[in-house]
Formats: sequence, structure tokens, C-alpha cells
Amino acid sequence: MNRKKLQKLTDTLTKNCKHLFRGFDKDNDGCVNVSEWISGLSVFLRGTLEEKMKYCFEVFDLNGDGFISKEEMFHMLKNSLLKQPSEEDPDEGIKDLVEITLKKMDHDHDGKLSFSDYEQAVREETLLLEAFGPCLPDPKSEMEFEAHVFKDPNEFNDI
Repeated sequence: MNRKKLQKLTDTLTKNCKHLFRGFDKDNDGCVNVSEWISGLSVFLRGTLEEKMKYCFEVFDLNGDGFISKEEMFHMLKNSLLKQPSEEDPDEGIKDLVEITLKKMDHDHDGKLSFSDYEQAVREETLLLEAFGPCLPDPKSEMEFEAHVFKDPNEFNDI
């Protein structure tokens, strides 16, 4: 399989995953090596709920401090929600959404989400896995990726 074809397949799989790089680059060296790439694809395509929770939390923890702060929630929600024309300040609606999210997910009531808070909330309601925006491929993209990649194993001899 040539580089262009592999890039097209990867783009199909990750088209809605804006923060993919941060989740894949486990050692934070600014590069995704082969091991990190394979590990990331494993989570994407066959990951358990636990693995997907860890991945999503790492993506949502924008500054890598082990917590998802109000500011990080605001930033991610602002970038993932469609802006509606209205007289109301759109930032106010997002701030309200952050407060609602904290009430639902912040189990220790410290004003930020730890992995423990996030995990407990997701286990109670799996729809909260991607509460702050898409970071996993949708099922259709997964199927397209797998159909192309696993169609002809000999195609990878060119890489």
C-alpha cells in the first residue's frame, strides 16, 4: 500500500478526531512512533471501555495535569458546538453547559474532573465518553478503514 492510500485510509478513520495526536503521543515527545501508532489504532478499533476512557480523558486533559478543568471544558465545548444565531451571548450558554456537566460528572465536588470522576460518570452513562467532543472514530469510519486495510494483506508488502 502506498503512502497516499494509507493517508486516505487514516483520514477516513480520524476525520472527526481533532485531538488525535495528543492521545497517540504517549511519551509527549512531539512524534508518534510505530508503537504508539499501533497502540492507538488498537484502542480505536478494538479497545475496551476502560482503554477508550483513558484515551478520551488524555485527549480532554488539554494541559496534561491529570484533570479536566472548567477552562478546558469551556474550550472544547466552544470548539465542538455549532453556533446558533440568537441575541444571547453564546459563551454564556457554554458556561451554563460547563456547570451542568460539572454537576453531573464531578463526584468529589472539587470543581474539576479527575479520571476517577470521569470514569464513574462514563460507567453510569456511556454517552458521556465523548462529552467534550468527538475523539473516537464513528462506527462507519471504523468499518470503512477495516474493510480497506484487511481486504488484501499482500498490499502491505509495499510499505
